[in-house]
Amino acid sequence: MSKKPSDMTRSLDLTHEKRVGLERMRRPIYVDLLPPCNHACPAGENIQAWLAHAQAGKFKKAWQKLIEDNPLPAVHGRVCYHPCEGSCNRAQLDETVSIHAVERFLGDRANRKGWKVEGIAEPSGKRVLVVGAGPSGLSAAYHLTRLGHQVEIRDAGPVAGGMMHFGIPAYRLPRADLDADIRRIEEMGVRIVLNHKVEDLLAEKEQGGFDAAFVAVGAHLSKRIDIPARDAGKMLDAVSFLHEVETGAVPKLGRRVAIYGGGNTAMDAARVAKRLGADEALIIYRRDREHMPAHDFEADEAIEEGVKIHWLRTIREIDQTRFTVEVMEVDENGRPQPTGKLETLEADSLILALGQNVDTGFMQRVPGIEFKNDGTVVVDGRMMTGHAGIFAGGDMVPSERTVTVAVGHGKKASRHIDAWLRGVEYDAGSKHALASFDKLHLWYFTDAAQRPQDHLEGSRRTSGFEEVVKGLKKQEALFEAKRCLSCGNCFECDGCFGACPERAVIKLGKGRGYRYDYDLCTGCAVCYEQCPCHAIDMIPEPA
Repeated sequence: MSKKPSDMTRSLDLTHEKRVGLERMRRPIYVDLLPPCNHACPAGENIQAWLAHAQAGKFKKAWQKLIEDNPLPAVHGRVCYHPCEGSCNRAQLDETVSIHAVERFLGDRANRKGWKVEGIAEPSGKRVLVVGAGPSGLSAAYHLTRLGHQVEIRDAGPVAGGMMHFGIPAYRLPRADLDADIRRIEEMGVRIVLNHKVEDLLAEKEQGGFDAAFVAVGAHLSKRIDIPARDAGKMLDAVSFLHEVETGAVPKLGRRVAIYGGGNTAMDAARVAKRLGADEALIIYRRDREHMPAHDFEADEAIEEGVKIHWLRTIREIDQTRFTVEVMEVDENGRPQPTGKLETLEADSLILALGQNVDTGFMQRVPGIEFKNDGTVVVDGRMMTGHAGIFAGGDMVPSERTVTVAVGHGKKASRHIDAWLRGVEYDAGSKHALASFDKLHLWYFTDAAQRPQDHLEGSRRTSGFEEVVKGLKKQEALFEAKRCLSCGNCFECDGCFGACPERAVIKLGKGRGYRYDYDLCTGCAVCYEQCPCHAIDMIPEPA
């Protein structure tokens, strides 16, 4: 018996109800969450985006994406302490993605092949003065140039790079790689004037016809400490010591060298002393290893090279080559407390590595600029000082003092300087929700150990300044990039497409993702439950 037209319509309606469901309470949507690596990067890199290009073998495209945020990838791949990896979700599966190693690979490849920066805006007619050719100043100049402004950097030193050149030894940062990254910035049109110490900021700004200024003078002044000493041996500060070594004026240290401090600079000073021929390099530090400011791998590499570390010790007196040190203990707040127990150490020279201060005296005459007790400059959320049009960043503002933080300051300041020059406010927008590990469904991924970077043999390390850590080869970098979980962002694995029982997922073509046909979707959440990277969320059904 054939159905009447009205019966057929009713049958279609029932089929529709069965598929969509009158009781559907939630529907899936594709989302864009914030990867934890991106969130942790002080330079604000879109790490996941450039890793995605790298894992597809599109290395030049990956590098172009990377340098949208960071103009010094060959440098950062070597000296950044990679907080991105400390936040990498992959660490809870097997091992973190070696992000810095892939970044170094891209930076080195770009320098070898002579890749050029793409995407420079039309000239704006505005001029910006940058004081300091360190990481923050170079970053600001680079980004301002990409935004269309004419930039001139003035620096008191004989070469560009600031503390990257004079504070980081060549075994960690070969000068050819540093110079190549800087040269690319110059080739964009940035003028770098060396051996030019700015004494009167306002006068130089006015005389040069600059519309704004960004000041990023590094922390080159070593902190001092009073130690009772009778006829003490040779005493140096770590910053001056590293600077002298870099310029070839190698100081005579003697057979035993003591380094006072527990930061990364102390580790570098000790390792350099070994390379200069010291039989013993011993670090004296008042806290234990758990509370040292140096990064673990820095201490590990120093110890591997024969550096001895005397934890929980502080120098009380020096008599010629004899050091009287007091044993300390760490209290419940991590602070060292004296015990009254004394020991004696022998050393021919002492290098003080107790931190650095910044010289901001030349800014004291600028009206409206305020300073902290430690001499750092007060800036607002735009990185602007109390004097309109003068911005500051890097070591001279209150912050963590690393190359990556400084580069991030330069980028942030450039955005606000650009907006200020155009008479508008820069809006960075709100950040997406974080793609935490508990949101992922890792059925797609298998265990894949991190590709290690080769290291120079221990016996060869202390005989010179050859680079200790080696880079990844092409296939290793490709493999490492493919270990990225793409947390919070679709990488088109087709999992949702294959899992949907109603064929409600529609492919839009490679690189374009998917969309839902909600007329077919029942809200069963199978797509959501299988999505390995949490690029799908379930939201309440619209009223």
